[in-house]
Amino acid sequence: MQPVQSNGPANAHIRAAREDDLQAITDIYNQAVIAGGSTADLVPRTLEQRRQWVQSHHPRDRYPVVVLEDDSGRVVAFGSLSKFHPREAYDGVVELSYYVDEHARHHGYGTAMVSWLLDAARTRGYRIATALIFASNAGSIALMNHFGFERYGFLPKACFDGTRYLDMSYWCLSLGDD
Repeated sequence: MQPVQSNGPANAHIRAAREDDLQAITDIYNQAVIAGGSTADLVPRTLEQRRQWVQSHHPRDRYPVVVLEDDSGRVVAFGSLSKFHPREAYDGVVELSYYVDEHARHHGYGTAMVSWLLDAARTRGYRIATALIFASNAGSIALMNHFGFERYGFLPKACFDGTRYLDMSYWCLSLGDD
């Protein structure tokens, strides 16, 4: 795996997720579950559920799961490229996702992670990158706009989190010259 590009935080490093990263991945993801507004899971995930999620990304050379370490070596974010759809004709399309530790936000880690994921998608020959984002998630929407994604869909009241309905927005970015 390559280090973060120069537009990322100094001394941050993105690498393939390992078994010993599962607790950090689980903790960061569960922060998002508890806070709401960035995942449709309503109950925190177990370590074993997150392990299964990581293992579902195969082959890993096509669907990487990566972590971002800060300059102290602490995992502060993770991201992945996932199969967009199981039917073969969609193989040129990939979905990206990323999560940043709540104590490490607003330091450029999300930008660095999305940049890395987009570079990885291009290197792997994908034509289109997609993202599914709650319409109220202003930070992620700003990040999609920063990278030139276009909103191609909107699903009102897609999720009910127990107290409110949340709208979903669908985003895409062409990765080639066509």
